[in-house]
Parts: sequence; structure tokens; C-alpha cells
Amino acid sequence: MKISLFEQAPYRYLPPDFEQHYESVCSTPYALTDADGVYSSIRDFMDELMLGARAGFDGVAVTEHGQSSYDMVPNPDLIASALAYMTEHEGLDVAIYPMGRSLGKTREPVRVAEEYATIDVMSGGRLVAGFPVGLSYDANLNNGIPPTETRPRFNENLELVLKAWREQKPFGWNGKYSQHPQVNIWPRPLQAAPPVWITGIGNPRTMQMTLERGFGFNYLSWFGAELTGKRIFDRFWELADQVGVPRNPYRLGFLQTVAVAETDERAEQEYAEHLEYGFRKGLGSIPPEKLGLPGAIDIRGVQALLKDPGDFGLYYQMKTATFRDLVDAGVVICGSPATVREKVAAFCKDYGIGNLHAMLGFGSLPRDLAMKNIQLFAEEVAPHLRGLWSDTEHQHHWWPERLGGVPQPATVQSEREKAAV
Repeated sequence: MKISLFEQAPYRYLPPDFEQHYESVCSTPYALTDADGVYSSIRDFMDELMLGARAGFDGVAVTEHGQSSYDMVPNPDLIASALAYMTEHEGLDVAIYPMGRSLGKTREPVRVAEEYATIDVMSGGRLVAGFPVGLSYDANLNNGIPPTETRPRFNENLELVLKAWREQKPFGWNGKYSQHPQVNIWPRPLQAAPPVWITGIGNPRTMQMTLERGFGFNYLSWFGAELTGKRIFDRFWELADQVGVPRNPYRLGFLQTVAVAETDERAEQEYAEHLEYGFRKGLGSIPPEKLGLPGAIDIRGVQALLKDPGDFGLYYQMKTATFRDLVDAGVVICGSPATVREKVAAFCKDYGIGNLHAMLGFGSLPRDLAMKNIQLFAEEVAPHLRGLWSDTEHQHHWWPERLGGVPQPATVQSEREKAAV
């Protein structure tokens, strides 16, 4: 199993009653911050990621959210490039994993291709390339993309990025959303084909595209894996059977918020208030309509939600969720190292998960406590999980070759290009 440290960069000093008065995206008053708080929030976020790299995590992963108080990372490539340079300088063999440049919101896909290629070169071939469609509030409100354009723009931009990496000669591009007389990026990625991952929340169309194209798929568990996990992962593997691809656990990634302390009791004492802060003032303070503006979700996704809205799990109660609510729903796994590794291992075995993204910094968690969480997980949890799937014949085709990944067979690469839009 590959285990990455995943972090976001929340502002850690919001007022106690924030969720009663404000949204966490788009319109959050910047007057709630102070300069020192912003500086320390982002600096600590970076230091925690570097601790993860030094502590032996297989990857360090970040996301993209514009105009957001719960994740002050409008461009994850800024973070990834710093991590690429620092880890290469220190000789750390760790994947650099921006889980997403949101291709559904960008008007500059060639720049995305160039930035990712530069990160791959800076890291010596350690890029894992994430591409989410993009959250509705970010694509449609922050960036002014019409909701009905989000997914088709994602599809076109993804093809342009992949072709820009692959082609050895300049080519013209006359798409619906971007036109370029010549595309000839410098540099190209160091890897012949950087592993591509699509991040989603369970839309069957996204899953099917991912499987048909031979990409990896990431599911983020913030809605509560105990409520949503079985339905999402069963859907994924049933689609894999329909598409006709093997149930290889390495094609599936799962993000889980984790809090580790010496005992179960101490874990609750140390982390409860910071977890409640993170989910009440973060995800819980995003209005539902801003996650899916009309037209932003394709018809298959709408049909699935109308038939059964259970994919959203605890989301509608998140603004008032208690620590116990978060734990019971599986939004968080919290406890001693033994408790955490038992729960994580059982979940990954049950649902065929070969890539774990452990979110170990969250909410208002102070720097020292975040560092403790990362170190305890690295020393007392991760070693007990890495052997999962080692007794199978599956190969990991979705990880950099320099870090032990196995390139996709040529037939898969050919089929991927044939399936391109």
C-alpha cells in the first residue's frame, strides 16, 4: 500500500462563532484574519508536509481551492514546486502529489501542462498528476465558468494537457474552449507518462471515464466513510467489472482524516476541538448549492443523487457535528496507534484500497500537535499498513517508476489515446 500525507492550509484562527455567521468560501470576510495568523497557518502547513517527507511517507499531497478560508491554496503547483525542490535537495524519495489542478475551471490548460512538467523535472521524475473536475463554487463562482461548461471544459483541457506532454513536435489546437496556433511546452515531463489520477466524490460518469482511460481514482471521505464508503466503492468496482478491467487495488485511492495519540482517551482530549473546528468551519460552512450549481453536475450524476442522496453522508449535519458524530460517521478515525491501524486496515481490505491519503493536519490543530500526529502515524501506524496487498500479483501502474511504480503496458497506453475525446 502507498501511504501519502495529505494536508490542506486552513486559516487556523477563525472566531468561535464563525459557522453561525459566515460561509467558508467565496464571500468570507478577509477582515477576520490577521497577517501573523495567515503567515503561520501557511508556514506550518509547509513544515508539516516536509516532516511527512522526512518521516518516510510515500507521497505528500495537496489540493486546490480558490477564495477559501479552509484551504488557502489557490494553486497547488506553488506548493508542489517548493516541495519538489526541497525534497530533491535533501534526497528524499517521496512522490509530489498535487491532487488537483481543477481542469474544469481553468482557462489556461497549457500553463497547467507546463507547470506539472516543470514540477516533474524539478523532482527528478516524482510527480503524481491529479486532475479533479472542480467544485462548483470554485469553477463557476470564483472563476466565472458557466456551470454547463465545467465538465466539457475538463474533458477538453485534459486531452490538451496529455497531448502537450506526449507530442514531440509542435501541434495546433483548435478546441471549443481554447485555441493555440502552436503548442510546444518546455520542459516536457521527465517521466514518459506521469501517472494520472482523477479525484471525485462518487459521480458514476467520472468513475467510468477513469476506468476506461486507465487512470487512478481518488475518493475523499469527508462525508463520512461509514455512511458512504460501501456504496461508493461497490459502485466503483462494479463499473470496473462492466468496463472489463481488473480489480487492482492500486487504481483506487482513499483520503481519511486521522488523529493518533498514545491512548484512545488522550486522542479525544487532544484532537476533538480541532476536528470540530475543521469540519464545522470548513466543509460544513459551504452552502449545499455552492457544491453543485444547476448545470454543473451531468445528468447521470443528477439521476444518482435524486434516486438516493446518500453519497453526501454527514454533509448536511456538518455545521453542527460533534466529535462523536464525526467519529461515528467515519469522517475521522481517532485513537491510539492500535485503534487507528486496525480500523484503517479493515476498511482498506474490505473495499480494495491500495493508496491511503492520511489527512493529519486539520482545522485549528496547533503546529506541535500536528507534528506529533504525523510522527506517531509514520512510526506506529504506517509500517503496519504497507504490507497490504503485497501477497497479491497486482502491480502499481499509477505511481512514478522511480518510486517503484510499474509503467502501464503499451496496449493500455494505446487504448487510452484511442479513448481520448
